[in-house]
Amino acid sequence: MKKGKPLLGICLGMQLLFDSSEEYGHHEGLGLIRGSCRFIGEVIPADLKIPHMGWNELIFQGEKHPLFNYINDHDYVYFVHSYAAFGCENDTIALTDYGAPLTAAVAKGNVMGTQFHPEKSGEVGLKILKAFCEMKKEDL
Repeated sequence: MKKGKPLLGICLGMQLLFDSSEEYGHHEGLGLIRGSCRFIGEVIPADLKIPHMGWNELIFQGEKHPLFNYINDHDYVYFVHSYAAFGCENDTIALTDYGAPLTAAVAKGNVMGTQFHPEKSGEVGLKILKAFCEMKKEDL
């Protein structure tokens, strides 16, 4: 974070950015973004499958983040996860709805994370990766 170079964590990479995770026991994270990762079964309806796997829309939070320069609110991306970030509302830049709102993307300064897989999200994902690759310290 000190040098300001953009950092993007994808899926488990995003989860590592938080203070802790409960996946396979309690584990400390990197603490770059406040929050913790917990089992989504605690918040989604019992009739929904876990892992959450498939295409879901992004719902931007607050001002559109530079990571999303080339995409639109409500574009669809691909998810595969059983755990999600909680307690990170101040740094959440997108949610998705899977029976309950789940954190889809976060950003704090030069540190960003996506719970979804841009690399598996077709054209939308390529546009997100393009925006990330074009980021400079002053953009964040």
